[in-house]
Amino acid sequence: VADGGIGFDYRLAMGLPDFWIKTLKHQRDEDWDLGQLWHQLVNRRATEKTVAYAESHDQALVGDKTLAQWLYGDAIYYNMGVLDGDPGAARATALHKLIRLITLSAGGEAYLNFMGNEFGHPEWIDFPRAGNDWSYHYARRQWSLADNPGLRYSQLLAFDQAMLKLARERQLLIKGPATLLNIDFGNKVIAFERAGLVFVFSFNVSESFFDYGIPVPTVGRYRLVLSSDRSEFGGFSRLDEAVIYDTFGGGGTAEAPRLRLYVPSRTALVLAKG
Repeated sequence: VADGGIGFDYRLAMGLPDFWIKTLKHQRDEDWDLGQLWHQLVNRRATEKTVAYAESHDQALVGDKTLAQWLYGDAIYYNMGVLDGDPGAARATALHKLIRLITLSAGGEAYLNFMGNEFGHPEWIDFPRAGNDWSYHYARRQWSLADNPGLRYSQLLAFDQAMLKLARERQLLIKGPATLLNIDFGNKVIAFERAGLVFVFSFNVSESFFDYGIPVPTVGRYRLVLSSDRSEFGGFSRLDEAVIYDTFGGGGTAEAPRLRLYVPSRTALVLAKG
């Protein structure tokens, strides 16, 4: 700032968007390695502030596909109605939310949305050039898609707004880093804590878990403050958000206190104490 700069002293976590695209391109959902995912999310120096992001210009520019294109495939053109029951579109909607939230909550000290990623933009970006006959057709972002309540794009945007609101209110990105609570490799469930919030992500493709034990930092009562499974986010409303969860264990015992949760497949839960 003293030399005329703006004081920006963050670095970009460029490995994160590359990791997500490689995972979607080369691995089945059943084969995702949560240990490798966690390593990618937290692999940064403690004193170096980092901007986390799930999609970058490398994916969104012509020659590759956006995160949404990789997830939805052809369904991004034909099955984006909120009443469309296409299972592929439902899977893509769920994973798009999980990818963004876990990147935001564990990936850095700042978060970046790249030009339409917040609502799953269906097309790449291509600026006018000789190779496309100087066309402006793909030099655009179709914000109108997110404004249409009849399309899944509006649900993806609503989730983005909710997770960013939570991050601001809880000062998530200036408190940290995230602390791992548990990785269940077999069931594809990962839990961690940051800024007093407990994050639980299930990447399980089909199985939901009842009374699933999650270790938490302190004894007490917890409530759900965000669920990716809400219907307004394109989910299935499988969780009762009025339920209060009491810990068991802990309190002087050697065992860490735990919560017993219902954890639906392909769902993210955020819980707060109190």
